[in-house]
Amino acid sequence: MAVVLIVAACSSPQEEVRPPQPSVTTTEAPPSSTMSATPGTAGTTAGDPSPEGEPPPPLDETSTSENDLAPADTTITTTTSLPTVTSPPAEPEEAPPTTRALPPDSLRFIEVAKGAQHPIFLTASQGAEHSYLAEQGGRILYLLEDEIGDQPVLDISEKVTFRGEQGLLGIALHPTQPLRLFVHYSNLGGHTVVSEFSLSDDGRTADPDSERIIFFAQQPATNHNGGMIQFGPDGYLYLGLGDGGRAGDYYGHGQRPDTPLAALVRIHPDQVTSEIWWYGLRNPWRFWIDEPTGLAYIADVGQDAYEEISLASLSEPGLNFGWPITEGFHCFEPRQGCDATGLTLPVLEIAHDDGGTCSVTGGIVYRGPAMPGLWGHYFYSDYCGGYLRSFRWDGTLAMDLSEWAPDLGNVVSFGTDGSGEMYILTTDSVYRVEPVS
Repeated sequence: MAVVLIVAACSSPQEEVRPPQPSVTTTEAPPSSTMSATPGTAGTTAGDPSPEGEPPPPLDETSTSENDLAPADTTITTTTSLPTVTSPPAEPEEAPPTTRALPPDSLRFIEVAKGAQHPIFLTASQGAEHSYLAEQGGRILYLLEDEIGDQPVLDISEKVTFRGEQGLLGIALHPTQPLRLFVHYSNLGGHTVVSEFSLSDDGRTADPDSERIIFFAQQPATNHNGGMIQFGPDGYLYLGLGDGGRAGDYYGHGQRPDTPLAALVRIHPDQVTSEIWWYGLRNPWRFWIDEPTGLAYIADVGQDAYEEISLASLSEPGLNFGWPITEGFHCFEPRQGCDATGLTLPVLEIAHDDGGTCSVTGGIVYRGPAMPGLWGHYFYSDYCGGYLRSFRWDGTLAMDLSEWAPDLGNVVSFGTDGSGEMYILTTDSVYRVEPVS
């Protein structure tokens, strides 16, 4: 099945745009009252407005449309800043590349971790034989040889608001101290918490009393909570957060470099400090840091018309990804004639009339041994479209755009095991991706 994606092309060189320096903040553990709501109660703050109705990540309730806020179809052609060049994106109407549909038997998808409920992320330490599987409801499971262990590694469900886009949203292991487990969750007040827990020597259990809060942010609404946490090659823990919720950057966080909302936040887990590294993001549910290159691939959930994937080097602080000035390559606010000078525009845009697209699910850059021909390719999906697609970044353009599967279900996340092999998580299943021998 041939489908069309829009890619940023490079034309004549433009004057280099210097990004602003990031603002620096120090995080402290929240006051005890934020963590002491009655277990099991709904997690919205009193007076929260109704959430915007975009498909999740993990959707569990029907929502309203944002069509009244969809931007006019105005394509941006002003200067942008890409990872290695600063030149305007090609207009999408001009010869868009066609995604290559791969034979249906190129890859196979093996269901593992049967019995998991609302799986949300899978990760492992490099070289480890076991993996950790997070469930949105608040449990972290031990996974060995495709099977779930008898007991959860950690169960913080009594601390977690599990509803819609809230819940246990991400986990990460320290890159050099694998018994340090980090979690990102929505607390009982509906606010963002990133904590560290200590694992036992065999890695099978975590001490629930060892929680150490290293980051806290208040959330004004129940959606756009972001989700991903991942360590970069610099040893910092990175966290993606959405713009605070509702629609159209309702709270005005998108273009503020002084708030952790609508931003990629860099956290020093030992000093318990953080800084706003990048901003101008709408809801970066899943990003991926490719350690060999130092590049971050950010899949940012769009409003009503376009999903986008952006790319930048972690060595460049202060980048502005444009929301709500832009949605994809298009003006959003204002809907015509917006000034995109100095913005880091995406390298790839997916329209909502492309394969059922509605809410991009960012994936991984593949670095495993089983599929050497795909080494360095970035894989991604969509919550509604359910396809598996990939591209390869050649330093200037997204190349080798490919579609590997048309519909795997409601894809909410990706993950990797200790050898770097790829896993795909839907709302109710976990699949290991393998080549067909």
